[in-house]
Amino acid sequence: MAEQPILELKDLKVYFKMNNGFLQSKDIVKAVDGISLKIYPGETFGLVGESGCGKSTTGRAIVKINTPTEGQIFVNGEDITKIKGAELKQFKQDVQMIFQDPYASLNPRMTVGEIIREPMDIHNIYDTKEEREERVRELLELVGLKPDHIRRYPHEFSGGQRQRIGIARTLALNPKFIVCDEPISALDVSIQAQVINLLEKIQKEMGISYLFIAHDLSMVKHISDRIGVMYLGNLVEVGDSDSVYTDPLHPYTRALLSAVPIPDPETARSRQRVILQGELPSPINPPSGCVFRTRCPKATERCAKEKPELKQVKDRLVACFLYEDNKE
Repeated sequence: MAEQPILELKDLKVYFKMNNGFLQSKDIVKAVDGISLKIYPGETFGLVGESGCGKSTTGRAIVKINTPTEGQIFVNGEDITKIKGAELKQFKQDVQMIFQDPYASLNPRMTVGEIIREPMDIHNIYDTKEEREERVRELLELVGLKPDHIRRYPHEFSGGQRQRIGIARTLALNPKFIVCDEPISALDVSIQAQVINLLEKIQKEMGISYLFIAHDLSMVKHISDRIGVMYLGNLVEVGDSDSVYTDPLHPYTRALLSAVPIPDPETARSRQRVILQGELPSPINPPSGCVFRTRCPKATERCAKEKPELKQVKDRLVACFLYEDNKE
């Protein structure tokens, strides 16, 4: 893609200092350890990996909830890494987030109308309260709820309906980019497809770009144009969703995809599972060199000494020494 990316991360790092009660620990959690990626207008970029790999921390850094330790974040070509004040307020209009838990992300003391209208009040969008009320009703209809739900409270709705309310609140400022932080993981399977279809419909109508963070690889493949695979704070593979899904190159991506359930019993029995040995290492003390080497069946001595960088292999980017000598 030759066009300018709507979002670009350059060597983004997010570290946290450990706090053990009254004592300040010297340990550092390397939640995100130097990732770079680009997301283009109208695109959905899926970010996948095990729990604790840094997916959500990346998303929260983009929307300025977590402060980057190093690196840069560009939105429409402008560096927003350290913006404050009026610039930050304007940024919040363009970049929004859908949170994972629809039960915890809505204020139980506010009506649905107040929840959705609050961003408009803060940013002084529309001149009168009546205009904001009308926009709230439009957003409720857009996400598949009834306009008369405006007077109800969050506890009166199901999990799927609450997530729709959260999506409506996110759309209140007409953002250009939305971080979707596992927006379907807390929902029943029957509701997940409805929310995904809603996000796709909104994207077609409004041209919004998504960073879609999830565990469910089959769902990520369905909604994403490209996929990035994270492991212990690092990107190990980035490519077109169909290519990554049908022909994974990095050993970790292969292991992840081999665990995706297949509805056909015959195919499932004939498929070869890639079983990773050992537990996910601690981000406080990650392995030297390639962070995946302690669980990789193809690790070599070089993997312990050097950290592989994302390099072009076939039609995607892969961080693995296996492909430097054309061994695969």
